[in-house]
Amino acid sequence: MSTPRIESAGDHLQVRGDLTFATVTALLAASQPLFAARTGRLQVDLAGVGRADSAGLALLIEWLRLARAAGCELSFQAVPAQLQAIAAASGLTDMLPLTSA
Repeated sequence: MSTPRIESAGDHLQVRGDLTFATVTALLAASQPLFAARTGRLQVDLAGVGRADSAGLALLIEWLRLARAAGCELSFQAVPAQLQAIAAASGLTDMLPLTSA
């Protein structure tokens, strides 16, 4: 298991590590301050994500909610195929602003 981390660089967030049931709770707690004071556009780069499961998808949905609450337009870039497949199977592809890896 690869411990996830999130790094902020201007209007980009870089996520690295696994997004699984075992890791997303800590990542959500670490990421909440990054969304609190945001406005405008924010891109979340997921190219560094290894494994992902439905908890990873739930994290993306929560980040989308946090961004909208802050008045921020969020998009996800380089979304791993595994997360895209889970989003498609869940009928959430149209709801989430995803671009493939």
